[in-house]
Amino acid sequence: MKDSHRILFEPFKIGKLELKNRFVMAPMGPGGLCNADGTFNERGVEYYVERAKGGTGLLMTGVTMVENEIEKCALPSMPCPTLNPYHFIKTGKMMTERIHAYGAKIFLQLSAGFGRVSIPSIVGKTAVAPSPIPHRWLPNVTCRELTIEEIHTYIRKFAESAAIAQKAGFDGIEIHAVHEGYLLDQFAISFFNQRTDEYGGSLRNRLRFAIEIVQAIKAECGQDYPVSLRYSIKSFIKDWRQGGLPGEEFTEQGRDIEEGIEAALILEEAGYDAFNGDVGSYDSWYWSHPPMYQEKGLYLPYNKILKSILKVPVITAGRLDDPDRASDAIRDGATDMIALGRPLLADADIPNKIRAGQIERIRPCLSCQEGCMGRLASFAAISCAVNPACGREKDYAIGKAEQPKRVLIVGGGPAGCEAARVAAVRGHEVSLHEQSSRLGGNLIAGGVPGFKEDDHLLADWYGVELNALKIDLHLNSEVTAETIAASGADAVIFATGSTPKSFAIGDSSNVYTAEEVLLGQKDPGDSTIIIGGGLVGCETALWLQEQGKKVTLVEMQEDILTIGGPLCHANEDMLRDLVAFKEIELLTDTVVAGAAAGGFVLKSKAGGERVVAADSAILAVGYAPQKKLYEELSQELTETYLLGDAKQVQNIMYAIWDAYEVVKNI
Repeated sequence: MKDSHRILFEPFKIGKLELKNRFVMAPMGPGGLCNADGTFNERGVEYYVERAKGGTGLLMTGVTMVENEIEKCALPSMPCPTLNPYHFIKTGKMMTERIHAYGAKIFLQLSAGFGRVSIPSIVGKTAVAPSPIPHRWLPNVTCRELTIEEIHTYIRKFAESAAIAQKAGFDGIEIHAVHEGYLLDQFAISFFNQRTDEYGGSLRNRLRFAIEIVQAIKAECGQDYPVSLRYSIKSFIKDWRQGGLPGEEFTEQGRDIEEGIEAALILEEAGYDAFNGDVGSYDSWYWSHPPMYQEKGLYLPYNKILKSILKVPVITAGRLDDPDRASDAIRDGATDMIALGRPLLADADIPNKIRAGQIERIRPCLSCQEGCMGRLASFAAISCAVNPACGREKDYAIGKAEQPKRVLIVGGGPAGCEAARVAAVRGHEVSLHEQSSRLGGNLIAGGVPGFKEDDHLLADWYGVELNALKIDLHLNSEVTAETIAASGADAVIFATGSTPKSFAIGDSSNVYTAEEVLLGQKDPGDSTIIIGGGLVGCETALWLQEQGKKVTLVEMQEDILTIGGPLCHANEDMLRDLVAFKEIELLTDTVVAGAAAGGFVLKSKAGGERVVAADSAILAVGYAPQKKLYEELSQELTETYLLGDAKQVQNIMYAIWDAYEVVKNI
């Protein structure tokens, strides 16, 4: 371990509870981790135990409901202690005992619910709120105002749930949340709370709900039973369903920093023992769930304010998986503890690897949110794009093969690398051939923009892992039928990837693919037209705009990101907002009809036609699978598999997941 990282492993206290280090598993939605009676299932137990085994000092569970009548959720979607208390205690005790064996502690995160930000697939098309206000996701739904009796029911259920958790061996509670625009946050913010009773009006009244919750828990469980609060000092709400971007000037409609400071002091006085801080709301979702377009450590400037005014500890997440940045943040007084959410999905062993000085072996989180937030919202299950076993640690673990084989892999992109890794872990003799000079495939071009640097880190990680597994690696190696015949392989995996689609525009010589421009093989000049408003086109446009280029983004569909866009709303919303904020000219329902002197002819579906001056045109119109070798040889070989983009052009997640699934069974 580097001396500069030792601060991360210093014991620390929340109240009277001592933690073995400064690492916290940030709370994340527990989709797929519970039973219909609100108890944790085996997958949930294994999921949390895996992170304790990986060295994290304090685990925070994801959203746990305290009741299921006022805001009725489809089950099983989230745990709930009060539905079947005895079973919850039994299963919870089995989990907490195993976690404690590793010297870790665990808090149960209790929630008042979603309110106006309820996920329709879980809650349906009705919602509660402090006042009759618009729903976040359903434009035609107005939320029903909670009654005082219902508020009191919630408070009682919080105390009951905390007592159940205490019996189940949980070391404390986290309250979810005066943050992100959930129900408690809606009560706290005047933009949402229009009540005139004791739960509305002044700031202290709007915080009364959260105050009475911690007081009820302390009365039930004892003053020394720690209670943390998930808290946002600033909301970044520009208007209903509209967030403010980094660097954008706007009038804050939610909680501004001045009120955030005042509210934090009131809540600390009420009895909260720690603040798990961030910024943002569901109206500005890309702050609460930061995509790769947000800076790493984005919450530190805000939590440094909290740290300067509070006596209790401050916990900070937000893309803090770099141990140098994390260590510096503690030394600089920006935070007391480092929370890792998505990074611990990608690699449960981060603390142990930092402690062992094996930082290069940490599997990076891409902040793509495909397997976590996107999948959670769309399919009610949490996982990870780069770690297929996440959320199914026991039943999807890699076992040793009964009969080791010689496995030949053609292609060193994400699918080929994952196939090689899994095959070697299973005990097979593996050789991998990559025709270029570097592993990574499309990760290399995709990772060129600064905000996509983690793509390159993933490629580098595969290099480290394949070397550690002593895989026979051949770079600059083009595989032929003769190569395969001479290899004596028992199984051949074709992961030959894809190539960018291309076409000519008249006789213009300055038409390039996005890959050529990203790799520096072609110079787009000072102005360019990007053809294709998918993920590659939009990200390339942002990258070029940051270099001071004049960019026109042309999409033949009526909107961008309609094909192959991000699964997670936070990523998609931020990308859309950035394209507009950065003043990238966007032309939808438009095609490039031809070349012209000094530019290109654009034609809209409405029939208009004009010439746009540009030094180049960049094609971002998709990729074509490369599977010719597979098609030639698959019938001649005994055992063959086609993986990754060569099978079907998708995203990194499915390339890795498919490779893992197939090869864990070879």
